Amino acid sequence: MSLADRAESLLAGLAVGEVAPRRIGKLVAYDGQMLEATGLAMPVGGSVRVIDADGHATRAEVVGFRGDRSLLMALDGDAPHANGGRVEPDAKGGVAEVGEALLGRVVDATGRPLDGLGPIGETHSWPLAGKPANPLDRARVTECFDMGVRAINGLLTAGVGQRIAICAGSGVGKSVLMGQMIQGAEADVIVVGLIGERSREVADFLATKLTPGVRERAVVVAVPADHPPVLRIRAAMRATAIAEYFREQGKRVLLLIDSLTRCAHAQRELGLSLGEPPTMKGYPPSALSMIPRLIERAGADAHSGGSITALYTVLADGDDGDDPIVDTARAIVDGHIILSRSLSEQGVFPAIDVGRSLSRVMADIVDEEHGRAAAVLRRLWSVYEENRDLILMGAYKAGSDPLIDMAVARHQEILDFLKQRPKDRIDMVHSSAELIERFGI
Repeated sequence: MSLADRAESLLAGLAVGEVAPRRIGKLVAYDGQMLEATGLAMPVGGSVRVIDADGHATRAEVVGFRGDRSLLMALDGDAPHANGGRVEPDAKGGVAEVGEALLGRVVDATGRPLDGLGPIGETHSWPLAGKPANPLDRARVTECFDMGVRAINGLLTAGVGQRIAICAGSGVGKSVLMGQMIQGAEADVIVVGLIGERSREVADFLATKLTPGVRERAVVVAVPADHPPVLRIRAAMRATAIAEYFREQGKRVLLLIDSLTRCAHAQRELGLSLGEPPTMKGYPPSALSMIPRLIERAGADAHSGGSITALYTVLADGDDGDDPIVDTARAIVDGHIILSRSLSEQGVFPAIDVGRSLSRVMADIVDEEHGRAAAVLRRLWSVYEENRDLILMGAYKAGSDPLIDMAVARHQEILDFLKQRPKDRIDMVHSSAELIERFGI
């Protein structure tokens, strides 16, 4: 038998099929943050592996292109990149692993487990950026969502499928309030995205907020502040993708992203590295446009019957309520909770500023008696805040205005209604009944 015949017989059993060649790129530039590669025609958002000088592969994401060069952002820490290094496509970059096996687990932005409990079990694939949605597929918010916090249930009643922003400066109690909601919320699945927080806070959150009764139905995606900006953005997208999967299964999902501001900061780093022009407070257009894209993925689904009730914490830099991120988030969500530093300094927790906070769906989901009692409390709060300086200076004379007199007399009662210890849970029925009993007409 000739050599050609022997080769043909050996290859006869191999089924190659329709396999196209894989394009391999070459690393040509690296400035400490952004990598540039040639010969790699991949779309923005695609994932690649960069073979370093020591032979190990590090991950990167395509974030843009300049001519025939692809611009990459590294997903790993410092690596010994070398000129001419091999750049390979990675097909797993655009999808998130989702499924029941994630319940009770803690993963990073790439889906790798962080809890030391071994590999994740059987999972399914879900687009990291979500599936295109028809706005008419979103169901109306018509049902109350019990948060277990009296002030929110009574005055800022949340609905199933609502998106809420919790806005405050640093150290006012955003994370504590989120922990109360996790403990008290009536949800089938809880998905938590801890984005850009301190590593210590991640460990503390898992130990104190996810108690044994809650941990089994929760999924945590954690990326501390020292990770690259692309990973922080991916973490928020992965947490939302996991919530979308459970919503499609007909589950009632509570999604918590802490914090949305850290995601915007990550996009700001990325946008400025790509040469985008800075606008308000240095935020490029892509940082502001990312917020509605992320928030609009939450909500109730009319077809599956599932829902994502989403809470996003927003850090108001310097307690500035007109911060671009605060303003953009407040404009797109269905309600916002403003936390007051002055109330927290008085020992009132949760430090909710009733006058500046609002639930846009409350009128549609509470009965008339509940709505009237909430309006009375809000009116008394507003009158007291408008005349606070006169009252505290002693310039207001009692008896001049009956409404102001009532606001002064009942101010402490209002503060007592707002106060709630972190471990207490007050359900919707008791919250509404107490509000009506105290402030009903």
